[in-house]
Amino acid sequence: MDVQKGDVLVLKKKHPCGENKMEVLRSGMDFKLRCKGCGREFMIPRAKIEKNIKQILRDGL
Repeated sequence: MDVQKGDVLVLKKKHPCGENKMEVLRSGMDFKLRCKGCGREFMIPRAKIEKNIKQILRDGL
């Protein structure tokens, strides 16, 4: 899956604040994401997040 820095991921499950959109700050073996609702930043393993992605939103598209 081609996920790049700056992409916004729409996830199947919601963050505890109620938002399901996360901005990608870093990608590699782990992803560093920022919740678009509350601004919290967290790291999550690639295998776990790839199963949970519903849609990828890119700036130019």
